[in-house]
Amino acid sequence: MTSLAAPAPLAAAKPSALSPPVFGPRIIIGLVGVLLAVLVSGLNEMVTKVALADIRGAMYIGFDEGTWLVAAYTATSVSAMAFAPWCSVTFSLRRFTLCAIGLFTVLGVLCPFAPNYESLLILRTVQGLAGGALPPMLMTVALRFLPANVKLYGLAGYALTATFGPSLGTPLAAFWTEYVGWQWAFWQIVGPCLLAMAAVAYGLPQDPVRLERFKQFNWRGLLLGFPAICMLVIGLLQGNRLDWFESPLITSLLIGGLVLLVLFMINEWSHPMPFFKLQMLGLRNLSFALIVLAGVLIVLLAVTIIPSSYLAQVQGYRPLQTAPVMLIMALPQLIALPLVAALCNLRWVDCRWVLGMGLSLLILSCVGGAQLTSAWIRDDFYVLQLLQIFGQPMAVLPLLMLSTGSITPQDGPFASAWFNTVKGLAAVVATGVLDALTTHRLHFHSTMLVDSLGNSPLADSDAAGLAHRLHQQAVVLTSSDLYYVMAGVAAVLILLIFWMPTRIYPPRAPT
Repeated sequence: MTSLAAPAPLAAAKPSALSPPVFGPRIIIGLVGVLLAVLVSGLNEMVTKVALADIRGAMYIGFDEGTWLVAAYTATSVSAMAFAPWCSVTFSLRRFTLCAIGLFTVLGVLCPFAPNYESLLILRTVQGLAGGALPPMLMTVALRFLPANVKLYGLAGYALTATFGPSLGTPLAAFWTEYVGWQWAFWQIVGPCLLAMAAVAYGLPQDPVRLERFKQFNWRGLLLGFPAICMLVIGLLQGNRLDWFESPLITSLLIGGLVLLVLFMINEWSHPMPFFKLQMLGLRNLSFALIVLAGVLIVLLAVTIIPSSYLAQVQGYRPLQTAPVMLIMALPQLIALPLVAALCNLRWVDCRWVLGMGLSLLILSCVGGAQLTSAWIRDDFYVLQLLQIFGQPMAVLPLLMLSTGSITPQDGPFASAWFNTVKGLAAVVATGVLDALTTHRLHFHSTMLVDSLGNSPLADSDAAGLAHRLHQQAVVLTSSDLYYVMAGVAAVLILLIFWMPTRIYPPRAPT
């Protein structure tokens, strides 16, 4: 790491600001507090997406306006992931985390009281900024405060945000909208966030504020990077609805965002105090982990969306009826992740093969899902979800181990910025890709089914019922195609294991 050492201004930081305190119960409580806040942040985004129809109905918001609520929240959330690590070093990790949780909570309370759509859009946009600042704090705490022999268990907590959180969104949204009220899709965060603030205030040590960092503040990087990420996220999320490059707006957002992103990266390469340390991409394992992470997140998002979409469109399930399919995958993660962490913490276990086994389980699950028919009901997905109980953590945790194994505490904020920003952008890319693939294959299968029907006598009888059955069959075939595509993505990721990463051992493995 000598060639990747921090630039001079960073190296001149006060040693006390980076030296970890004695590990003990207080640090554990602080870590759990940050973990709780991050999980709640992810659940807030997922729940409001799933409950969006109820929220729109209650607040008299149209479909198009509702999509902008999701896009604006996600855009600022992903952008915040890129710049939050710099803020945590400048304003202190503890103080910045508490402020982000507090702002996130207050805005969540205010959202249902928004007098109009414009006010709600502003509240959600700013709340996305606060919520997106939290995930980098979790990785920073795990890398900085945990001793080597338990660091993997802290990273397992971070992995919950990619495996446990997304699957829990549908059940929670179903509960609030069915039994309590749509307002609780926003208010659900209050109790956990207050508990998280108490844990963070008690458990995390208070670093000195380092306002002198503003003397070399990367203004050009902020002015280039923030709009670049926002433009790309909005373009990807709205692209399918507005027909991609047929829309001048989407064309401007995507091309303009890419140009700004390139200029941002050029600026980061030479700036003495960058938000992203591009030189770290010279670490082979980090580059591999970032590439594979993007692919894994695409697969994980797909295996969460496909069953829910199929059951809703073909079988007419409401979110509450789909909830058991998600819960059977989500809840066991609380046990599976620590077990996978214990496995990776053994010196004789090569985490690359754990990653390969996890991706293989995801392939089996996707290939099994591709066999679905219009007769499948909720129970038919349970076996597929069981394969993912260990497949998901085995595909995520080794990536965290590979990417952070050679990272020094000084480079922890940079690693956190890289990992979280790629994680956020990958989720957005996954959404855009899945939307585009779904639309394309749905149109293809619908056309083929109609053509094959031809002049059949069935075409003249019960036209409405026939159209419904054709749509159902097109959904079935599209779902099968998506499963096969995801299996192919996972297979390509397995092939990368033989080429890119190098063997890494746990920091201080138990014997």
